[in-house]
Amino acid sequence: MTPRADPLQLVADSVRDQRDRMIDLRRDIHAHPELSLEERRTTALVADELTRCGIELRPGPTETGAVGALAGGRPGATVLLRADIDALPVNEETGLPFASTVDGAMHACGHDAHTAILLGVAGALSTRAEELPGRYLFVFQPAEEQVSGARAMLDGGLLDNEAAATAIGLHVATLAPTGAVLARPGLAMAGAWGLSFTVSSGGGHGALQPRRGNVVLAAAAIATRLHEAVEGMGASGTDAVCSPGVIAAGTAPNVVPTRAELGATLRWFDVAQRDEAMDRLAALVREIEADFEVATILEVTFGTGPVRNDPSVTATVLSAAHRALPDALVADMGAPVAASDDVSVLLDAVPGCYMMIGAAIDDGVTRLHHSPTFDIDERSLGIGAAALAASAVALADSQMPDTSTTTNAR
Repeated sequence: MTPRADPLQLVADSVRDQRDRMIDLRRDIHAHPELSLEERRTTALVADELTRCGIELRPGPTETGAVGALAGGRPGATVLLRADIDALPVNEETGLPFASTVDGAMHACGHDAHTAILLGVAGALSTRAEELPGRYLFVFQPAEEQVSGARAMLDGGLLDNEAAATAIGLHVATLAPTGAVLARPGLAMAGAWGLSFTVSSGGGHGALQPRRGNVVLAAAAIATRLHEAVEGMGASGTDAVCSPGVIAAGTAPNVVPTRAELGATLRWFDVAQRDEAMDRLAALVREIEADFEVATILEVTFGTGPVRNDPSVTATVLSAAHRALPDALVADMGAPVAASDDVSVLLDAVPGCYMMIGAAIDDGVTRLHHSPTFDIDERSLGIGAAALAASAVALADSQMPDTSTTTNAR
């Protein structure tokens, strides 16, 4: 009898055949970025690509985003594979030949790569479907940058007719070397809350109100002291973070406005820590209100919880990635990161693992996420696809019920 081929090796071979296609797709998506909930072109591209691969399109639970399903030829569990598809409101300054053609929008966090990788995985698995176990649900999620897309997809019925046993995904990381595949069991990424501070007063002449009632100074004081809200907090070796991102006020340099607005994010690792940070922020606001004689309203505008990886799923993912990529650095990533991702919502609903794929360009220049010069080493596309595809196949096998010790209850 001829031994059955190792499905992980079959998948690794198929992923290699997808590498050029993934690069082309990534560059196309990169040149045509779309902001959260506006991802119509990207959605159409994804749907066309899934159809080209012979993958069944499922009804979309959200207006943008797409879902495809592929059945393997052998019994196994259903594995959900997720990629985010939206861009950021950033003007690109990379000078790449495939740079953004859209003013005020850029794939500055790698979601173009995530989309291309998952399309590559879909293509690779589809060519080997009859030899693979289980069922694969490809989820292309909108609005991650607003940390709202995952919740919208679940609320729209994403899992109503899909009993996914596990969920997996990945994020490219330019602070990790290309060739690294990293995942952490348990707490992996911070939760995030968006914060809005609206500072108001009576306004007036700049010569008469250098400090009292000056909402610009008050908002600036809040911005410079946000770090105090999380000082001394952290988890597993990573500090919590509270930082400003937007400040808006005024119409003329000699007019003290009646209103200033400050937008910030709070990155936290557990609910008790988050609540203590909010108490500290409220105390800070009261202090600045008294100091500048202004009124301030603090509101939470959006939020998602921490990313928590299931330890058993994570162990399977790291083992599968090592088998598929014997020359890669496959390891526990160590401390959790203070960045956040609304994949947390999916992982709260389905046990899973979110891994980091090293994507640093080896030229000594750090291209930070969310910056106008962000870029990745495109070799990370093949590495990420191999790790994701191998993990999906391994989980489809490992999550099968043990029929030797169970009986049919029907």
